[in-house]
Amino acid sequence: MQVKKALMLSFTCMLILAIAGCGGNNGNTAGNKGTAAESNTAAGTDAPKELTKVKVALDWTPNTNHTGLYVAKDLGYYAEEGLDVEIVQPGAAGSDTMVTSGEAAFGISAQEGLTLARLQGVPLVSIAAIIQHNTSGFAAPVDRNIKSPKDFEGKTYGGWGSPAEEAAMKAIMDPEGGDVKKVKFVSIGEADYFTAVKRDIDFAWIFYAWTGIEAELRGEPLNMLYLKDYAPQLDYYTPVLTTSEKQITDHPDLVKAFLKATSKGYQYAIDHPEEAAATLSKAVPDLDAELVLASQKWLSPKYKDDAPRWGEQKTEVWQNYGDWMHGLKLLDKPLDAASAFTNDFLPAE
Repeated sequence: MQVKKALMLSFTCMLILAIAGCGGNNGNTAGNKGTAAESNTAAGTDAPKELTKVKVALDWTPNTNHTGLYVAKDLGYYAEEGLDVEIVQPGAAGSDTMVTSGEAAFGISAQEGLTLARLQGVPLVSIAAIIQHNTSGFAAPVDRNIKSPKDFEGKTYGGWGSPAEEAAMKAIMDPEGGDVKKVKFVSIGEADYFTAVKRDIDFAWIFYAWTGIEAELRGEPLNMLYLKDYAPQLDYYTPVLTTSEKQITDHPDLVKAFLKATSKGYQYAIDHPEEAAATLSKAVPDLDAELVLASQKWLSPKYKDDAPRWGEQKTEVWQNYGDWMHGLKLLDKPLDAASAFTNDFLPAE
């Protein structure tokens, strides 16, 4: 998966219209959850308690970033918490808009998009880091001889036209003595990485867990320059699980239940990558099962990595990225990092 595919909606749709819809039902029926249980008790029956319907919006098409959700659904972890979870793709609006408007209770986003949204007054909150460290970076076929950020000079980069692309590239080129102004930037639209590098670009921004692993399987080796290896402020959380401030205020128990089950799903994927890959492939049979398995084996250890528990986020990660964006004048004002995320609903270590 190219990073531009996963993030383009966050960078281009800042959810202004969605703010007006924050009074919706937040993608669930939590307000009616007690009614069915009370009716069963009053009637003296042992009928099963009605599950609360919850919608989760993905950031793009299903992939191994999302495996824990599918595992939690398939193995009944959500049902154990009284939840009937529907996993949906984001459509044209994007997951951030769906969560903010109340069309979905939860969504998958990225720190980049959520940072921009928070500064525009959009009440999104990150409730868990799906992957602990940034696994994205700039990738080029080995025959382009791009082995360091300085080697970007004189090459053609294929992206989606966000100022964050040039800013990230500059952040890793400057310490190496490179000049980002010597890089040619072109838009590659919806072309996939493998088509684009054969046709008109030298390198692009990708997630290694998907596009990089696919390159391995295709026998097309890459030189991969991870952002986090060159600029600590770019070791941010991508992707993250989000919800709205309204959801947290109105249904805190639902948020806690959802994260309890989701955490179990990702922990299962950490401990059992092959079985987890099979679960994702069963749920989404259009995916290449070989790619799913190889990607899952590579990614599973990285979900939690060096964190004390899956999902935990650090203030300094949010602050460092926000300060960097503000320093580049990509943000109008400093980010209030403490309000952008919470660890309060994660299960105890």
